[in-house]
Amino acid sequence: MMIMSLCLLNPVNQTSNIKKAIISCMDMGMTNKQDIYVKVVRDLDVPRPTVRRVARDLKSDLLKEIATLQMRISDIEESSSK
Repeated sequence: MMIMSLCLLNPVNQTSNIKKAIISCMDMGMTNKQDIYVKVVRDLDVPRPTVRRVARDLKSDLLKEIATLQMRISDIEESSSK
C-alpha cells in the first residue's frame, strides 16, 4: 500500500498508472468505458474525474498515433507505386 501511495504523489506516475490500467482493461476485452472507469477507480483508488481526464488524453494520443501511421502507410504506398 505504501508503494501505491508514493506513486499517487507524483502526477506523472499517477497518469502513467491510469493509462496502463485503462489499456489493460481494453486488452482484457472490456469495451464499455463506464465499466473501465469503475474498474480503474476501484483498483487504483483514484478520483473518477482524474480517470476520465487521463482517458481523454489517452484517446487523443492514440488518435495522433493512428494518424501518423496512416500517413506512413500512404507514403509507403505512394513510393512503391512509382
